[in-house]
Order: sequence, then C-alpha cells, then structure tokens
Amino acid sequence: MATQWKQIAVSLLIIVLVVVIEVNSEKTKKLQIGVKKKVENCARRSKNGDRLSMHYTGTLENGEEFDSSLPRGEPFVFTLGMGQVIKGWEQGLLNMCEGEKRKLVIPSDLGYGERGAPPKIPGGSTLIFEVELIKIEGKTEL
Repeated sequence: MATQWKQIAVSLLIIVLVVVIEVNSEKTKKLQIGVKKKVENCARRSKNGDRLSMHYTGTLENGEEFDSSLPRGEPFVFTLGMGQVIKGWEQGLLNMCEGEKRKLVIPSDLGYGERGAPPKIPGGSTLIFEVELIKIEGKTEL
C-alpha cells in the first residue's frame, strides 16, 4: 500500500512539474525582430512620438492572414509610443528607417493576449507581421 502511495505521489509531482514548465515557457516567449530590408545611409530612425505610415500584413502561425494594409492601397498611420497599437508594434517598430522592412513575431502577451481579437485572432495567438516603414513624421531634433 505504501508503495502505491509513493507511485501516486511521484506521478502527481511529475504532472505538476510539467505544468509549471509549460506555463513558464509561455511566459518567456520574446518579441522577435528580423530585418528583411536594411536601408543604407539612414537619415532618421523612428522613435516614440513619431507619426508613422506603415504597410503591413499580419498572419497567424498557421499562415492564415488576418489583416493587411496592402489591398487597401493606403498605409496605416499612427503615433508610436501612444498606445494606439499593440505592444509588439510599440517595441518592434522603434529605430526603423524609412523604406526598412521587418518581420515581427509577436507573442500573445505583446499582442491581443488570451482574449484575442475575434473572430480572426484566437486568444493566445502568436502574431507574425511583415511591416514596411513608408514615412516618419515628427518633431525635428535641435
């Protein structure tokens, strides 16, 4: 009888450890930034407070596209660092040059989190964005 209890206790301990490892691995996912097209002689880099004009295509990990500015023919315009976009964009678009292209792999906690953005983005989704910075507008430095 004591041996059975030990086996049960060990089994439960293993289950708890597996759950803890899984939860921690989800929390340690980081934003990945890949430069797809670098700009030589960059005169100005994006910073918080700049108004950016971006083209983008967003997909899920399975390759399903959920949004893109390209078919609309107009770039998406917003002010960086003002909470107008997801945190993964706020971080991943810093220090870009006009004409630069990046690939952002954004973990759920820097995207739409566990709630997602139904119906196209399920909760807990990692988001993949191909982005191109078209224009930077902002205060000129003195």
